[in-house]
Amino acid sequence: MKPASHLPPASPALVTQRAAQRLPRVALLLFCAAYVLPGLLGRDPWKNEDIAAFGHMWSLALGQASWWHPHVGGVVPQSGGILPYWLGGGAIALLSPWVDPAVAARLPFAILLTGVLALTWYATYELARTDAAQPLPLAFGGEARPQDYARAVADGALLALIASLGLLQLGHETTPELLQLSGSVLLLFGLSAVGHRRGAARAATLLSLPVLAASGSPAVAMLLGAAAVLVCLRSQQGGMREHLRWVLFSTALAAAMAGALSATGLPGWGWRIAQDWRPSAILQLMVWFTWPTLPLAALTCWHWRQHLRRRHIAVPLLLASVGVASAIAMGGNDRALLISLPPLAVLAAFCLPILQRSLGAAIDWFSVCFFTLCAAAIWLGYIAVQTGEPARTAANVLKLVPGAQVNFSWVTLAVGTAGTLLWLWLVRWRTARRSHALWKSLVLPAGGVALCWLLLMSLWLPLLDQARSYRLLMSRIAPHMPRSELVCAPGASVGLLTGMEYFGDYRVDGRHGASSARCGTLVLRIQPKSRPPRVEGWHTVAQYNQRTRNSELIVVYRRNGAAR
Repeated sequence: MKPASHLPPASPALVTQRAAQRLPRVALLLFCAAYVLPGLLGRDPWKNEDIAAFGHMWSLALGQASWWHPHVGGVVPQSGGILPYWLGGGAIALLSPWVDPAVAARLPFAILLTGVLALTWYATYELARTDAAQPLPLAFGGEARPQDYARAVADGALLALIASLGLLQLGHETTPELLQLSGSVLLLFGLSAVGHRRGAARAATLLSLPVLAASGSPAVAMLLGAAAVLVCLRSQQGGMREHLRWVLFSTALAAAMAGALSATGLPGWGWRIAQDWRPSAILQLMVWFTWPTLPLAALTCWHWRQHLRRRHIAVPLLLASVGVASAIAMGGNDRALLISLPPLAVLAAFCLPILQRSLGAAIDWFSVCFFTLCAAAIWLGYIAVQTGEPARTAANVLKLVPGAQVNFSWVTLAVGTAGTLLWLWLVRWRTARRSHALWKSLVLPAGGVALCWLLLMSLWLPLLDQARSYRLLMSRIAPHMPRSELVCAPGASVGLLTGMEYFGDYRVDGRHGASSARCGTLVLRIQPKSRPPRVEGWHTVAQYNQRTRNSELIVVYRRNGAAR
C-alpha cells in the first residue's frame, strides 16, 4: 500500500451519469453557425486593423506588391508577419472574379474561427478523459462514464468560448491576430491530445509555434514554447516526456522563421513592451474581455488547487498565463490577450462539475436580463430608424452617421426575428425546466452573445457598415480627386490608403508628400477641430469627416493652378 503522501489528490467533482448528458449536436452546430456566419457577407472591410490587413492581401492578389514584400502605397505592414497576408491574398486570387475580394479574404478567416471552436472542444475533451480529471466514484454507483463526462465538459468549454466577449469582434476580423489565436489553440490541442491522439498531437504541436511566429508574434511563441516545455518536464505521464522533442522542434522552427522574416525586412523579431502601465485600464480590460471565463477559471483553480500540476489544469493555466502576461506587458493590449481565451474557456469548463446551484442561477438571471435588454435596445434602434418613431431615438441613431442611408430588407427582418424567437425559446427552456446537464449554466451566456451579434450583423449592419467603412468618405471626396492623378497621402494609415485604392480606384503613395512632382492630389489627416495646415504650392479643395462626427478630418489639396 502506498504511503498517504504519495496518493494522488482526490477529485473535487461528483458527477452523475444524468448530469453528463451531452448538448444535442444540432443545437451545438446552431450555436456555432449563429456565431461564425453573421458578418461574413454584406459588409465592407472595417477600420482600422481589418481594412489595413485586407489592403495588404488585396495588393498581393492584384500583383501590386511582391508576395515576399507586401505593402499598400509603399507602406509595409508594421506587424503580422507574412502568413496572414498570404492566406487572404491567396483566397482573393483563387476566388477572383467570382467572389467579392472582401468576402474572399474573409472566408479563410471564418474557417480559422471555426477551427478555433472545434480545437477548443477537442482539447477539453482529451483533457477531461485523463484519469486525474475524472470525477469521484459514487458510493452506490451511477457516476458518469468517462467518455460522457468528457463530452459534457467539452460542450461547456465551447459554450464558454462563444460567451467570451473578447472574441466577438476580433474573431470576425481578417487580421493576423486570428491566425495567432489559431496557432495557440493548436498548441493547446497538441499538449492535450498526447495520450489518445499521438499523431494529431505531434502535427498540431509542430505547426503551432511556427504559425505564431509567421503571424507576427514570435516572442509569444517562445513564451508558449517555454510553458509547453515546463508542462512536459513536470508531467508524470510518459507520453508527455516523449512529446518534449516535438515542442523543442516547433520552438526552434518558430525562432528560425522569425529570424528569416527579420532578415528580409519583414516584421519578425520585435518587442512591444509598454513604457507606462495604467492598472485601472488593464483591470477594466481583464473584466470585460474575459467575461465570463475568467471568474469561472479562478474558481476552477481554487477547487482543483491540489491538481495544479496535473495536465488538465496545468496546460490551460500556463497557456492562459502567457496571454495575460503578454497583454499586461504591452500595457493592456486586447489583441495580445486574445490567445488566453481558449485556455480560459477550458479552465472554466472544469468549474462546471463543482459549480454551486446559487451561482449557476445568478449567471442565468444575469444573462437573461442583460442580453434581453441589449436585444431590445437593438430592436428599438432598428424600428426607430425604419419608421421614424420614436423620433428622438431615430435622430440620435442617425446623427452618429451623417448622410447614412438605410433601406428596408425583408431578409434582414426575417433573420433578426428568427434569432429573437430562438432566444425567447432558449430562455423559456432554461427557466421553465430543471436541467441536470453540466453545461446548463453556460447556455444562456453563449446564446445571448450569439443573439446580439446576429442582430447587430443583420438589423444594424447597414448603419455599422457606413459608419466603419471608407465607402461613404470616398463618395464624398471623389469629385475633388481626379482618378487619373497619383494621390500622395504622407502619414496616412494603411486603412485610409486601402480605402482610396479599393473604394475610389485611386493610385496612392503613402511615402511621399507635397514635394513629390508626381502627385496631383495631396491628402492629409488632421485631428478634429483643427485648422487645415497651409501647404506651399497647394490649395485646399475639400475637407470631410472620415466617417462619423468624432473621427479625424481628411483634407484634400490640389496644386496651385490645377482645375478644381
